[in-house]
Amino acid sequence: MLVKWEGIVIRSVDYGESSKVVTLFTRENGKLGVMARGSKKTKSRLAAVSQLFSHSYYLCKAGPGTGMPDLSQGDMLDSFRDMRQSLTATAYAAYIAELLDRLTQEKEPNPYMFQLLLHTFRYLDEGRDAEILCRIFETKMLIVAGISPQLTACVNCGEQREPYAISVGQGGLLCPVCQPSDPYAMAVTPSTWKLLRLFQVFDLERLGDIEVKPATRNQLKHVLRGFMDEYLDIRLKSRAFLEQLERMERMTQSDQD
Repeated sequence: MLVKWEGIVIRSVDYGESSKVVTLFTRENGKLGVMARGSKKTKSRLAAVSQLFSHSYYLCKAGPGTGMPDLSQGDMLDSFRDMRQSLTATAYAAYIAELLDRLTQEKEPNPYMFQLLLHTFRYLDEGRDAEILCRIFETKMLIVAGISPQLTACVNCGEQREPYAISVGQGGLLCPVCQPSDPYAMAVTPSTWKLLRLFQVFDLERLGDIEVKPATRNQLKHVLRGFMDEYLDIRLKSRAFLEQLERMERMTQSDQD
């Protein structure tokens, strides 16, 4: 039986001398693995559509059992060429793809997440702020994983009293009265917790220009990574490279200043 899916390649693993096992995140059926036979050959018609990040229509041959479908052909929609040519954008895209891969199950349709991934890659391809796009995606993925920090009032007493700190252990904002209950609570500026709250409900399609100060960027990263490290039992290879790249960029910026 032939089936057609719209998908984005989020992982590609060599299989034998000439083939690949390609993981697609599809609009119709969520995450799926397909066998791209012969795709490593230079002249293969599957070479381009099986590359990481490729967005295509995929025609696959699926058997009656539970085996992996064979990729028959693909119709490229977008290769995100400009994104691939930027080391920074590619590093963020790889991290985003791996995060999505690790936090989703196979064959669970999620058109919202497909659209979020597609828009994120399109914005990266346009040269938009990769770091902020990543923070938005991380926020959305925490929600997918069942983790949604309380960011509208104090998680402990329910009161709305500033200045807030954010408690990873207690799962959200702490007002000044409740902050002693968590000595590890992170002091944050109003801009930080308001942006985090915005990211939770924000429709990425409506993204405009967002100016974020360096101090706020650091707090956003620290808070989100704190929740991920506390509640998600995952270790991402792409995160280590991304953090190394971020350190190098900060050093370069510091030297220029």
